[in-house]
Amino acid sequence: MLGTLKVAARDRTRLGEVAAVMSRFGLDVLLARLGLGSAQDEPEPFDLPDRTRRALEALGPTWVKLGQIMATRADILPPEWIAAFEQLQSSAPRLPFEDLRPAVETALGEPPETVFAQFDAEPLAAASMAQVHRATLPDGTAVVVKIRRPGIRPRMEADLRLLGEVARVMERSNAEARRFGATKLIRQLGSAILGELDFANEGRNADLLRDDFARDSRVLIPRIHWDYTSEALIVMDHIPGVPPRNAQVLRDAGIDPAVIAASGADIVLQMALINGRFHGDPHPGNLLCLPGNRIGMIDFGLIGHVSPRRREEFIAFVQALVTDDPALLAETLARWAELEHQVPRFMPIAEGLVVRHGRRLVLADLVADLFGTLREEKLAFPPDLLLLFKALITLDGVLGAIEPDFDLAAAMRRASGRLVMERLSPERWSRRAAAVALEVDRLGDDLPRLIRALVRRAEAPPTPAPAQPFDSRILAAALIAAALIVAAAIMLT
Repeated sequence: MLGTLKVAARDRTRLGEVAAVMSRFGLDVLLARLGLGSAQDEPEPFDLPDRTRRALEALGPTWVKLGQIMATRADILPPEWIAAFEQLQSSAPRLPFEDLRPAVETALGEPPETVFAQFDAEPLAAASMAQVHRATLPDGTAVVVKIRRPGIRPRMEADLRLLGEVARVMERSNAEARRFGATKLIRQLGSAILGELDFANEGRNADLLRDDFARDSRVLIPRIHWDYTSEALIVMDHIPGVPPRNAQVLRDAGIDPAVIAASGADIVLQMALINGRFHGDPHPGNLLCLPGNRIGMIDFGLIGHVSPRRREEFIAFVQALVTDDPALLAETLARWAELEHQVPRFMPIAEGLVVRHGRRLVLADLVADLFGTLREEKLAFPPDLLLLFKALITLDGVLGAIEPDFDLAAAMRRASGRLVMERLSPERWSRRAAAVALEVDRLGDDLPRLIRALVRRAEAPPTPAPAQPFDSRILAAALIAAALIVAAAIMLT
């Protein structure tokens, strides 16, 4: 059982709690399957996924976060497990403010009644990691104060250490765990959790997104009040808005659901495919609709990043489907599986996806089909793209609920066009030309001499000569010179 894990003395109490919960929910069969216990003769319970979900909820926020990450891994888990993990709830009781007061006074340096013109001791909301209260700054600005729950950080750090040891044991004894990279998954979980526990990090994320949309009047990102913000407490503007859960409620508030759906899709795709960073959890609790059909966003603990290469691959993925191009789709899938040399292996998969989804692109159905196929082929999906797909599927469900005719595929095609135009923009090429100029400057005084040497070598008669060591700087200079010529031609046309 879990008791055989090698853990530090400081974590043994927590290990005992985890083992007791696992036993209470009858998860011995699951532990044996994962290589964490002895083999069991009894058959697997039919409700094992649901039992596991309830055990994770009982173990607290670290384990719930693990389950939520696994809910995105349809390339690893079968549908019944995904369905169970998608129901995970990280519930938490509301704490009396007096339980939080010591942490608040430590973070602020004085009582909140002194810092704020008004502070509401009754919580506005409670979650597993934090509790939120309303307040008013001395200048009259309405704000929310998000307070980290006392004692949660050391407990979650202990859970992460235990999970790291579990992952190492699993990879030694379980081929499936090695395939999907259990230790890498736990590192991903640890990074996500520690990022969410640091409220100063959340504030920086909010500032970055606000800068990204500084010129877009449709988007409202709350200001962070840094004079009051620290690792354990964050103060931001209060956004009075309506969550996008019910179309009629939006209409009653003077908000057009169709406009919200179109704008919401464009905004999230702008974040992911143009800006390269996006809100990782765009569910109705984190989105607010305001008069004028504006969209506000809150809770920036989980921010996804998409590299330029991944953005281009994602656009190729969409274009391959909507243009019935299985060859392009197979190439993209091979890159994602890090098997670029095995493109033919992916052709049957790509042809099937194009036939089933090319005419009517429903993202949730497509991803379920794709991940199911990858699971059968024992292929894993890139973790950095999983959050993007999860965010888009979540958004598709939210916006489709308030506007049944909403078409995310059309929005994705529009975003593809914007990405192409952004790549061809003079600003982008000027940045590239500047980068080339900096590289030329780095070569410094050697550049003219190297170019002259290259020209002399090109003009010399082809007489046999002893082999000479190849000067890679000559080739570098030639390539940079050619790049400068191309860049100049582009800039001057």
